[in-house]
Amino acid sequence: MKKIIFTDKAPAPIGPYNQAILSDNTLYASGQIAINPATGDLVTENINDETTQVMQNIAAILQAADMTFENVVKATIFIMDMNNFAAINAIYGSYFDEKTAPARETVQVACLPKNVNVEISIIAVQ
Repeated sequence: MKKIIFTDKAPAPIGPYNQAILSDNTLYASGQIAINPATGDLVTENINDETTQVMQNIAAILQAADMTFENVVKATIFIMDMNNFAAINAIYGSYFDEKTAPARETVQVACLPKNVNVEISIIAVQ
């Protein structure tokens, strides 16, 4: 069974996709960028604030699906500049217990939506 997950505490989709899909006990969340859901503005003043906004958006989606970061089993991080990896990794890591952190890959890409610096997607299991 496929259930659409939507919350106004995360940015509305900017294309033909949903924030997340819950299928059986698995949540597939679309990549999140640093859009402040309250204002619709991008948060890109610095990489720390940008990454924090991305993680807050993910937290809101997890909460809408009655999950937390403890449920995350896989994450994908897309970044524009690998020189930002340490800062992104520090913020990202603060949301997880290192002993039970999910599997992950980090990929440098040529361009991201709205020219942001970081986008993160996750898969979580109940």
